[in-house]
Amino acid sequence: MRHVLLLDDDINVLHALRRALRTCAPGEELSVEIFTNPFEALTRCCAFNFDLVISDQRMPQMNGIDFLNALRDVAPSSVRMMLSASTDFETALDAINQAQVFRYIAKPWQSEQLREAVALALQWRDRLLREQGELTPQEIEARRLEAEEPGITSVKWGPDGSIIL
Repeated sequence: MRHVLLLDDDINVLHALRRALRTCAPGEELSVEIFTNPFEALTRCCAFNFDLVISDQRMPQMNGIDFLNALRDVAPSSVRMMLSASTDFETALDAINQAQVFRYIAKPWQSEQLREAVALALQWRDRLLREQGELTPQEIEARRLEAEEPGITSVKWGPDGSIIL
């Protein structure tokens, strides 16, 4: 299971983004946590390691670049992405250079662009973990098989204990 944290000051955007993520990683089971407060999100990131964190840029308590910079310190293996309605080139450049954002996605997002960015982010995280030796050989093989044949590692059980094909 993959764990994703979403941060935006608008709860409706968070719900829409969570719905959009359901189709972003075929064959992957995503656990998505949403936050409207960056300080609560950082506290959660100190206690739990997320595969992917997607943050809005403009928020009243803290901007996304500052949040993702702080996240980099407490959770360096989490892949960071920024979602913003701002089309300001300087904002995108700062996100990439300062917070080392993997992708910058404009609001409103395009489903295909979001799907591709999330898939690439999860692949990037796997590669980083492999290089750091944090994934077991079994996890690496299961993810490789799942990428080739989505759903191959999932077992659906019937109420009587039988396997549903």
